[in-house]
Amino acid sequence: MRISAPGGGYDPSGARFWGSGFFVAPGWVLTCAHVVANGGGDVLSGAAAIDITDSREQTTEGRVALVLPPPDDPDRPPRSWKLPDLALVEVDGGQDAECLWLSDRSAVVPARISLHGWSTETGDLALRSGTGTASGTDGPEGSAMLLRGEIPVAGCSGGPVVDVARGAVVGVCKGRGQDTAGLAVPVTALRRMANERPGRDRLHALIRAHDLHHLRRYRTVGTGGSWTGFQHALRPAGAGGFTPVLRTHLFARLAELSPPGTPGEVMTLVDEVKRRMIQAPYQPGIEHDPRTWREGVGLLYDLRDDEGRAPERDLELEAVLLYAARVAAAVSRAGLPADEAPLRELSGWLTGREEPIQPVIREEIGQILHGGADDPQEPREHPAPGTVELRKPERRKVEPDVPEARARADVLVEIDPLLYGDKYTWRVRLLREDDLVTLREDEQGVIRAELCEALREPIAAAVRQGDVGEHLAAVEAIVPRELLDEPLDAWRLCPPGAPETFLDPDTLPLGQRRVVVLRDRRRRDHPASPEWRRRWSGTARGPLTAVPLRREAPLRGHDGPGRESGHAVYDRLSGAEDSAVPVYCGPVASGPGAAAMEAALAAGHAVVIWRRCAIGHTDCAEFHRHVSELVCEAKTADGLHRRIRSLRIRNGDPEYPDPEVLWARSIALLFDSPDRPPLPELPLYAPAPRPGPP
Repeated sequence: MRISAPGGGYDPSGARFWGSGFFVAPGWVLTCAHVVANGGGDVLSGAAAIDITDSREQTTEGRVALVLPPPDDPDRPPRSWKLPDLALVEVDGGQDAECLWLSDRSAVVPARISLHGWSTETGDLALRSGTGTASGTDGPEGSAMLLRGEIPVAGCSGGPVVDVARGAVVGVCKGRGQDTAGLAVPVTALRRMANERPGRDRLHALIRAHDLHHLRRYRTVGTGGSWTGFQHALRPAGAGGFTPVLRTHLFARLAELSPPGTPGEVMTLVDEVKRRMIQAPYQPGIEHDPRTWREGVGLLYDLRDDEGRAPERDLELEAVLLYAARVAAAVSRAGLPADEAPLRELSGWLTGREEPIQPVIREEIGQILHGGADDPQEPREHPAPGTVELRKPERRKVEPDVPEARARADVLVEIDPLLYGDKYTWRVRLLREDDLVTLREDEQGVIRAELCEALREPIAAAVRQGDVGEHLAAVEAIVPRELLDEPLDAWRLCPPGAPETFLDPDTLPLGQRRVVVLRDRRRRDHPASPEWRRRWSGTARGPLTAVPLRREAPLRGHDGPGRESGHAVYDRLSGAEDSAVPVYCGPVASGPGAAAMEAALAAGHAVVIWRRCAIGHTDCAEFHRHVSELVCEAKTADGLHRRIRSLRIRNGDPEYPDPEVLWARSIALLFDSPDRPPLPELPLYAPAPRPGPP
């Protein structure tokens, strides 16, 4: 379909033609932002309509509902639009349009592709097409696909890029490069609309309408004129049992459920199913960013056995059905009334399948969905309408043990020491129980004043992949000692200038919503000392006690006479109990606090409490007294997290902080494990020759 200026839809000359697009759901057209930007600020804001002309030469009005990313000044759109360069257009009277099928796969390249769009470059305004390959991605996040082959001419921007082997749209054509090169935006870039709370609901509504449309279309015309039929015709002989028909039915049922809150909720279920099906130590290795239940299905294709060979069983079909049952269980736990009917429909569809799967998998799906009586002799209880019964019978436990509910991963922010110049290089990683995955990094680095803005979106993306329901990922920052007073717990994950509201948790400072701790960068370059390991174990066991980081501070304040020397601090803290927590009422990145912190780290202390911005104060004794009570109440190192978060919340209002906890303003916590992630091992040396004759 083509996109034109108002009144240009019926103009055969193409004088007011802007670019191409395609229907992704009834009433919704996807195109490039730079295409609709031709209309200026009124079009970008949705105030002015544009013309949408379909393949039948029928023209209707459309209005821009969303552009990604939004321009800084809509009245002066940029000449070159930044990625992902996408726009959604709401079309009047587009409810009966034929919609293209969006791929559910996260990885789409390499792939043979076809491109489609309108152009006037080679003559009259007409539909053009080309073929080629999507050979890779470009950009730090794989945010664009590189295309090679018979790339269409100018005007095809906004048109679909179709994976011809799978029969699915994998991208949106963005532009032509040199010779036979082109650029496209993966359809997975639509996930970005879910990075903010209103956009999450919009993405769910779009995918729901898309998947329900394709089920209705299949039921109306069968395999003869639907994308389901097109995909069925592409299947090689002997392909597995998860057919396009099954996929169409399943996606429509998944689309009716409440969407996942975070990518971590989807990935947790995907990882559980893969461990169950592969039956071998499973290391995810590659991270994905799914925002819908259907994308979890796309991560279960092409399963292999322990040797990497295609299995005799249809693992793909079994994995998908098992995953769908786990999705039903996860949604059921939330107990939302709107999910009752969709859960009942999905549960009945799953248990009514007659495909050839292993009996143990079939039984496991039934147990996940409906459970049974605790006593085999008791009659089976029927679950409440629209719910999934999660109790398991004792007579046979077929489902693997469900792990303790927790975040899928924590977030590790690593900032390297300055080597040359004034720029800090950094990495953001997911820290899981059994692996460590780098999500983003910057080897060029930024100056200290730009760290917050540079790390904001990478940290936001990482916590979305770590959070599972109410279980939130902790943020652990491994920093050089001169950055220990950096207010990481006060950083926000929302863009600068965004309205602050409790309704959106991303507007809260990090430390008011989740665990935020600091760790020492310098000692991670070496194997852990015995003192460090011993004291970490001591604080984990407890009971905790407080000890001054600098002895004179609680008595005479920072500026009092008789400062304790670094060697004296080291001697005193070396003799402290293993469960002792050094406490300081001032900053530790410079001055006397820095010297004392260096001594504490040398003595092996892994947990330290201080306040990073306490200059010119007179309440040192009060701070030390309150923190001593705090650590005694916490008992163990893990017990500190909830209490420190509470103090940060109570001090969070700059105009009306809680007067009872003013002593805890800018409180900071060093929480430095020597085992997570593992430190470097000691080097191995060849044995030295023995003295004396051989």
